[in-house]
Amino acid sequence: MERSARALWLRAPGEYEIRDLTLPARGDDDVLVRALFSGVSRGTEALVYRGGVPVNQRATMRAPFQEGEFPAPVKYGYLGVGTVEEGPAALRGRTVFCLYPHQTRYVVPAGAVTPVPDDVPPARAVLAGTVETAVNALWDAAPLVGDRIAVVGAGMVGCGVAAVLAGFPGVEVQLVDVDPGRAAVAETLGVGFASPADAAGECDLVVHTSASEAGLVRALELLAPEGEVLEMSWYGDRAVRLPLGENFHSRRLTVRSSQVGMVSPARRSRRTFSDRLALALRLLADPRYDALVTGASAFEQLPRVLPAVLGGEPSGLLHRVIYGDG
Repeated sequence: MERSARALWLRAPGEYEIRDLTLPARGDDDVLVRALFSGVSRGTEALVYRGGVPVNQRATMRAPFQEGEFPAPVKYGYLGVGTVEEGPAALRGRTVFCLYPHQTRYVVPAGAVTPVPDDVPPARAVLAGTVETAVNALWDAAPLVGDRIAVVGAGMVGCGVAAVLAGFPGVEVQLVDVDPGRAAVAETLGVGFASPADAAGECDLVVHTSASEAGLVRALELLAPEGEVLEMSWYGDRAVRLPLGENFHSRRLTVRSSQVGMVSPARRSRRTFSDRLALALRLLADPRYDALVTGASAFEQLPRVLPAVLGGEPSGLLHRVIYGDG
């Protein structure tokens, strides 16, 4: 089997390139995966692209199969779907998801891949990391039947959270964003939509994903007394100011963080990372999630295309990368 591959590297902040490489020999417990698709996580990869990972967070921000160090040169990414070409018999020929950077072929331990269910199209499976993040957040938030919930920020993660919440019985979900174009996505997902100014208040729970100071301030304003903001945004090296006077104390409001790097304490003793990812992949049997993919390009185009994608031109959700005959 040919041992060559090509990988996307950030040569320096703001500069991508594709590098040729030779794959390592495969061990008995490894798999060789040929990439079909990968996904660009706009928020996180934009932070990496501009060199904005804080020094004290560089170890925490490492992707599982990252090479190089922040700020650059670095090979980064974590939403890969491919076909197992070599490996244990139970995995050969299977479509799998792997937390791997943008690369045409790769060798990883067999335990690092998760089979994609037969009823989930490989092209949709690149959303597994996004839905896994949403699952973990809702384990943290523990919404109740009949809750009034706002999701502030209709980016990829926010839309993923809204999509999962749409399946909860009796909840009222509104997706809140400054971009009126997100209303069509909300309709497909089966949730309401509002601009920040028009969003309904008195919410039991607000999930904040906009990564903006204004969005977090508005999230607090939308809470009912004793309500909670679940903060999912990653601000990198940016400071955020909050009005913790005004109604914050008198209404006994809460702001709590959620991050996918650890399994939620609510399930940590009974669920593993693998369990969480397998659940996310099962949820992706629902075709509504296709609304979260808003752009695509071939792998070889990435050095030219990604600067615009990560700069928000055009505004979109997940950008899907296509490899060969994917």
